[in-house]
Amino acid sequence: MTQQKTRVALLFGGRTSEHIVGTGTASGVLGAIDTDKYEVIPVGITLDGVLTLQDGDPELWRMRPDRHAVVQDNGTRVHFPEAPGSRELFVTEQDGTRRSLGEIDVVFPALLGPTVEDGAIQGWFELLDIPYVGNGILASAIGFDKDAFKRVLEQAGVPIAPWYTVTAREWAGDRSKAEAAAEGFGYPVFVKPARAGSSVGVSKVKAPADLAAAVEIALAEDSKVLIEPMVVGREVEVSVLGGRDGAGPRVSVAGEIIVTGREFYDFDAKYSGADGVELRCPTEMDPADLAEMQRLAARAFEAIGGAGLARADFFLTEQGFVVNELNTLPGFTPISMYPKLWEASGLAYGDLIDELIQLGLETVR
Repeated sequence: MTQQKTRVALLFGGRTSEHIVGTGTASGVLGAIDTDKYEVIPVGITLDGVLTLQDGDPELWRMRPDRHAVVQDNGTRVHFPEAPGSRELFVTEQDGTRRSLGEIDVVFPALLGPTVEDGAIQGWFELLDIPYVGNGILASAIGFDKDAFKRVLEQAGVPIAPWYTVTAREWAGDRSKAEAAAEGFGYPVFVKPARAGSSVGVSKVKAPADLAAAVEIALAEDSKVLIEPMVVGREVEVSVLGGRDGAGPRVSVAGEIIVTGREFYDFDAKYSGADGVELRCPTEMDPADLAEMQRLAARAFEAIGGAGLARADFFLTEQGFVVNELNTLPGFTPISMYPKLWEASGLAYGDLIDELIQLGLETVR
């Protein structure tokens, strides 16, 4: 008797500035998922937020330096259930006819940015009682908000870098405190949106005269902005995977980002293979340092109530580790550090996808 396949709704694209990272992630998942075990329904979300039924050919969505794959409105409309009790999807075709896509078992969100990483779409899945891959509402919201994340980790005793948060209202009214904070940190400083990812809106500021422009760039992405000192140390990271059967989170070997010809590890370096950055995966590290890094990553993951996956980014300074971020929905393209670190740890890309789906089906958040 043929075993019934698990049906996965793959959501990708999205109404964010990280749209093409989502399509690139979808390409990787579509190309590596075990089609003997899973049946994928590719649901592309346009830049206008329209849910469409798309072609599942991974080549259509692969990230290339000369072409960005964007979800186009092809006239179809995918409809999720209107209330809990059913997991049946429908599609309205271009000619207006409506047909069933059948019931789904789990949603795999290949999406990044606001309304996804912040817990909003997870709330939608929860309302519909549909299992999904990744972190829940609270963990997503905390991990996405760099200010909230730092506050939680500070309470949990996890080492973090100092920061100052400035809101759009404060910046428009009295920016003197923000300017004083930057001066107190000492230039250069980094300015970044509190709620954005993939280094979108991030600037390295070398002098006071450049602070205002950097804050305005960040405010274009979010109404809350962080100013942080430049931390001197090795940029290292590990991948975290939720535990099974009551066990704690699993943590990969470490990777390292070595910036040689750029100001920092920016969007183009992360997703377009731009020059000036070397990625070492795995990197050489003292076993005691690696064990401590893995312990802190697991502690940070548990502190926010993590489930599924996260990438923990650190600086290794002369004084020890400093947690920079915990990305609860990290880039998942085949060249992204999250899957590469697991491959270096012995878990292949396709097997990682399988593990994440199984965690999504089993996790009680």
